[in-house]
Amino acid sequence: MLLTNHSLNIGIYVYDNAEVLDFAGPFEVFSTAARLSTQPDIHNVFLIGETGRHINARAEFKVLPKFNIKNHPQLSVLIIPGGLHSNELTKAPVIKWISQQAMKVPITASVCTGVFLLAKAGILQGLTCTTHRENINEFKAAFPDSPIIENVPWVEHEHVITSAGISAGIDMSLHLVEKLFSPSLAKRTARQMEYHWCQRGESKC
Repeated sequence: MLLTNHSLNIGIYVYDNAEVLDFAGPFEVFSTAARLSTQPDIHNVFLIGETGRHINARAEFKVLPKFNIKNHPQLSVLIIPGGLHSNELTKAPVIKWISQQAMKVPITASVCTGVFLLAKAGILQGLTCTTHRENINEFKAAFPDSPIIENVPWVEHEHVITSAGISAGIDMSLHLVEKLFSPSLAKRTARQMEYHWCQRGESKC
């Protein structure tokens, strides 16, 4: 549990053609948890882009990140969403930033194909992980040293948590609320969102 006397900074990286629910789902979980918490300013959640420009997520969903990779505050949690991620894999500054953050951020997480960015950054060497079911074979071929666990909403290995496709990022984020703050806050958050939460990462619950 990372709960301290100061608020935690939860940064979600966004990029062109990122899957909307991959970043909006975790954002909703943490913003809802903050509203429901009895502790003022329990945490801050915000979006981070490569630069200061607008991001065109999937289906031309436009968002303006609060920070970029050069000016964001120190993070407690970094979340990398999936989507059409291939172009991000070619961006050396982004991959370097993810790698550097993972060395100092207590928890690094991915949603869906965001796991490809974590693997490209060298974070998943020897760690178990998961991703969207349609991308499992692609991931196995590209990163054979990172064993994939199938048919689970999320996998936690050491300080890295990866989730399966799209809405599974909500399950993972609720788990993080439970881990960082309390089970009761996570349950209240899921109830407020009217979301059926697989609390222990089970494929069926």
